[in-house]
Amino acid sequence: MTGGSINLVLALTLGVLYSVGFYLILQRSLMRIVIGTVIIGHGANLFLQAAGGPPGRAPIINGVPVEEMTDPLPQAMALTAIVITFALSTFLLALAYRSSVLLGHDEVRDDVEDRRIRRLQQRLSEDEDDDDSETDDQQEAVR
Repeated sequence: MTGGSINLVLALTLGVLYSVGFYLILQRSLMRIVIGTVIIGHGANLFLQAAGGPPGRAPIINGVPVEEMTDPLPQAMALTAIVITFALSTFLLALAYRSSVLLGHDEVRDDVEDRRIRRLQQRLSEDEDDDDSETDDQQEAVR
């Protein structure tokens, strides 16, 4: 493999990390959501390190030719992603703990207001369908 290309194992690992993370985020358990967020954070860190290219020498001016220097930006972005993932994980753990204390479980429930709005939309669409069929019947009676 050349130095600038990403290998297949790394690409598959990234795909698995993101797939598992997104699958867990779509679950109803808050602990699974937290774990999914952490896994996606690890996938983002691995992606940033892979985007940095092959290892090189320290980027010190006048010490190393430019062609041999490592780009420090992906490393700085990975450190930032680590901090963001840690903060988000801490916040989600606090929410999960609070939900567990108040409700006795960590399952995310459907919002009652969302259900009411969905039923209202279904009734309105059924009423429109009934109005359309009545209008068709009236038009055929006139003919």
